Amino acid sequence: KGMELTVIDFGATITSLQIPMPNGEKTDVVLGFETLEDYLNSFNLPSAPYFGTVVGRFAGRINNGSFSIVEKNYQLEKNHGNNHLHGGKKGMSKAVWRMIKQEQNSLCFEHTSFALEDNYPGELKVQVTYLLTENNELKITFLATTTEDTIINLTQHSYFNLDGNSSDILNHKLKINSKLILETNEEQIPTGNFIPLENHAFDFRNPKNVVAGIDHCFVLKNHTAPAAILESVKNGLKMKVYTDQPAVQIYVGGKTSDELLNKDSVEFHTESGICFETQVFPDAPNHADFPNAILRKGETYLQDTTFEFIIS
Repeated sequence: KGMELTVIDFGATITSLQIPMPNGEKTDVVLGFETLEDYLNSFNLPSAPYFGTVVGRFAGRINNGSFSIVEKNYQLEKNHGNNHLHGGKKGMSKAVWRMIKQEQNSLCFEHTSFALEDNYPGELKVQVTYLLTENNELKITFLATTTEDTIINLTQHSYFNLDGNSSDILNHKLKINSKLILETNEEQIPTGNFIPLENHAFDFRNPKNVVAGIDHCFVLKNHTAPAAILESVKNGLKMKVYTDQPAVQIYVGGKTSDELLNKDSVEFHTESGICFETQVFPDAPNHADFPNAILRKGETYLQDTTFEFIIS
């Protein structure tokens, strides 16, 4: 129905998602850069934005970069203070993926992360498929297999702004189908406890304006209802997020260096966009009561997330 998706093979990165509007124009609802060079250079920033990339092998933080599988200990690279973040210094976001299938309404990319790459066990083969439907949906499917038992937590890291690139996200309405968030310490590592959202500033069970400073893991229970709904008051565009994952890490951000050329030459800031990182819990391998993040040899990892756009 006129939706248009642009992806590059660097990081299997979504660089543009154009939504047709009633006035005949299209709104690009994801943040990004104008050039490949700026996507590359963004990873040299003190805090890389990961605009539109696939994040893995493990999205989010792992405490001390260490974990165990069947009493065998593994030490990952510490690339964020004393912890491991978003797959390490190399990671899937900085890999060149191979496009293995292209159809009129879908693209499929594949990447192989070799054994002990970023110190992860097993050779991990990952496919990501981006599919546009006639219902104005972007469906994202991950599939992965491994040669040894390993850990995995993949996500898509697009920053959304339903008004386009020219404003902030704080005038959007947000609803999140969650009663709990993970409690974290000062390094944003989960403590193992949960915080009820009753009377909490981040209780979005009823729609309200996006607030600055969100970078939290919201626990999901009902996978038939949308995990989250984002709505622009300005143009009436609404986005529903569906996922089969146990959580969504929601992050409000977008600030980059003045040296990088953002799309439309707009100066991005800390409230330019919002991420819906569908995933298992951060640091899940180190908490026995958290959802499973171990992929066994012979098993297949599958993940489905859908972004549905409703134009009023």
